[in-house]
Amino acid sequence: MPTITVRVEQQLNPVSDEVSALTAVVRPILEGVLFSVKQQVINQVGGYDRCTLEMLARTYRPGDGDCGLCFEYAIHDALRRSEASITERIHDAMSTICRVPGNELSSILFGLEKNGAVKVIDTAMGALTDESALMYGTRGRPARLKQYISYMANAFRQPRARAALPSSISGLWKADLFLGHIDTDKWVGTTVKINPNDLKGAKGLRIGITPSREGSSDRVRMDETRNLVICPVPYDHAFMEVFYQAWGIVRLFLAADANLPREVALPRPSERQVARYLADRRSYPVRDVIEALGSLAQPGLLETDPRNTTTSCDTETVTGTIEAPVARIVHRP
Repeated sequence: MPTITVRVEQQLNPVSDEVSALTAVVRPILEGVLFSVKQQVINQVGGYDRCTLEMLARTYRPGDGDCGLCFEYAIHDALRRSEASITERIHDAMSTICRVPGNELSSILFGLEKNGAVKVIDTAMGALTDESALMYGTRGRPARLKQYISYMANAFRQPRARAALPSSISGLWKADLFLGHIDTDKWVGTTVKINPNDLKGAKGLRIGITPSREGSSDRVRMDETRNLVICPVPYDHAFMEVFYQAWGIVRLFLAADANLPREVALPRPSERQVARYLADRRSYPVRDVIEALGSLAQPGLLETDPRNTTTSCDTETVTGTIEAPVARIVHRP
């Protein structure tokens, strides 16, 4: 069975300035872009661990779903960094509407293959216990989440395998995140969509995260028609504004062949500074750059507890050694 390294990280300090905030969001976007490239293409440049920023610029081809994939990564990373505009809404949704008890809010990125990259990008297996309960919002005994992880991965890949999931959680293979409280070990399936029109309910999903609509309320609310608790992510001077700025930096940097874009493309000094961080490291592997930028984005922000575990997923679902960042945010009312 493949070995998985799980990193449990806890926040130490908050974001302090615009450059730090942009750098923090650029990191998960880079990872999302990296994994949007098909594995057979990445293998030609040495694999995901050895692909440099320069080679990513030459192998990456923009696709319609790339922004949405990077949005999933950015939301998970925001939870890992305890971004207040995200964690407060999630805690309200979990505690007030979903009525999931607990205080230590956690996020697990369960990113299944979006564009041929890998079958499972991050796995929940190392973060869950045999008693981890899935709260799916209907009457009945909560499912044991861990035992269904491999079934969900197979259901994503093979539609006929979806019959193996119980009816009450038959749509859980559509989850992008699992949100829960590690002190009570209770979890909910979550869908994340960059386009609010794409947000759809499914059996087993409880929370939907999407950008707030202009002119609409951004309060956390229950949508009875989709049976989802909707968590709109705020725009003005908040998370979505930073996300789209960071997304633009990455796209323009790659379009410039991993060089600093012209000033007309990135006229704001803060954006050019972040792009300069990337340009200075164009010859280094993308994943090394992501790690190196961590200290520039959030000096002294996280303390890490690496753990090794194994998974029973088949080799077509999980291949090799996977590093799975598992966010642990301690909420103190």
